[in-house]
Amino acid sequence: MFGRGQKKSDSTKYYDVLGVSKSASEDEIKKAYRKAAMKNHPDKGGDPEKFKELSQAYEVLSDAEKREMYDQYGEDALKEGMGGGGSFNNPFDIFESFFGGGAGFAGGSSRGRRQKHGEDVVHSLKVSLEDVYNGTTKKLSLSRNVLCSKCKGKGSKSGTAGRCFGCQGTGMKITRRQIGMGMIQQMQHVCPECRGTGEVISERDRCPQCKGNKVSQEKKVLEVNVEKGMQQGQKIVFEGQADEAPDTITGDIVFVVQVKEHPRFRREHDDLYIDQNLTLSEALCGFQFAVTHLDGRQLLIKSNPGEVIRPGQHKAINDEGMPQHNRPFIKGRLFIKFNVDFPDSGFLSPDQCQLLEKELPQKTSNHLSDMELDNCEETTLHDVNIKEEMRRKKQQQYQEAYDEDDDEPSMPRVQCAQQ
Repeated sequence: MFGRGQKKSDSTKYYDVLGVSKSASEDEIKKAYRKAAMKNHPDKGGDPEKFKELSQAYEVLSDAEKREMYDQYGEDALKEGMGGGGSFNNPFDIFESFFGGGAGFAGGSSRGRRQKHGEDVVHSLKVSLEDVYNGTTKKLSLSRNVLCSKCKGKGSKSGTAGRCFGCQGTGMKITRRQIGMGMIQQMQHVCPECRGTGEVISERDRCPQCKGNKVSQEKKVLEVNVEKGMQQGQKIVFEGQADEAPDTITGDIVFVVQVKEHPRFRREHDDLYIDQNLTLSEALCGFQFAVTHLDGRQLLIKSNPGEVIRPGQHKAINDEGMPQHNRPFIKGRLFIKFNVDFPDSGFLSPDQCQLLEKELPQKTSNHLSDMELDNCEETTLHDVNIKEEMRRKKQQQYQEAYDEDDDEPSMPRVQCAQQ
């Protein structure tokens, strides 16, 4: 390739840049480049020119053919052999290929850097207890950024962008200032000229539709399905529907379910609770009343003949609680807490006791017509020890959490390496 008269130039520069000898092995060259490149990467406050020299030196010395040519004829001859102008690869491309794209730095050229993940957009979705009992679909209109359809997110008519001279395409600028004798402070910040993209688009080449911004706004209507039995704080995720941006993996739109307080029903897991006030006459002599459920059905609630209801007593109706999420045919229980309203009077004489039923307020069952009774569904009340019920539920939750821990595969402990 080169004649006998070819003049040899310095062939030790690249070895000096990496800090290795000319007899260094391939592994020694790799280790030297790894250590020096991580230290001098612009995203970690390193010198961009030094980083460029390291990458060029590694590009040559890691290639057996280029290294042999460099050792024999030096840098000038090597550049001629690479096409007359000595065109090296982008230093960030070399860095990314060496580390497998996983170094985690944001800088580098737009061509060489790894795609970053866009941020998720989180919205609070307020729903009623009826919504999570019956299930519903809500249509929500949102605005988001999408890649410009005219320039395909390039921002220019030509489809290309020039390299920013302010940051040399890294997207970051290094500022140094002396703060004392022999002390220099080095700071890294986003390049104000290209806003961290590493690229600039001339005024005449800008896309007429997005004005060089690469994105435009779009209104999108999402149908959010609120499933039966969803819990407070549960998330509904639309993958890849957040704001789009060039060289970015689009994030998700996330709706967080927020259940509004209900004036009648209170939810605990898959069970429902209501309070019901009874007169003393109803507590002693029997009662019946109707409850409008969350799906509009009328439930007929009545006591057993001769049964006396104590203040604070609980009763339960099976399968009238909340539906379980993903298993809506399985429902919890509806608990009723009875409060007894006592008359504000002193001691009663024996004669007054005989007239007690006549003196007390009339039973509420008289307010239900025959037609209303026909529209009600018959239910059965069961005696409940509420303290025992709560203890059983806590024990069940503890057991479920314990079972989930057993199902998870054990992971090896990872120790953090100190820098």
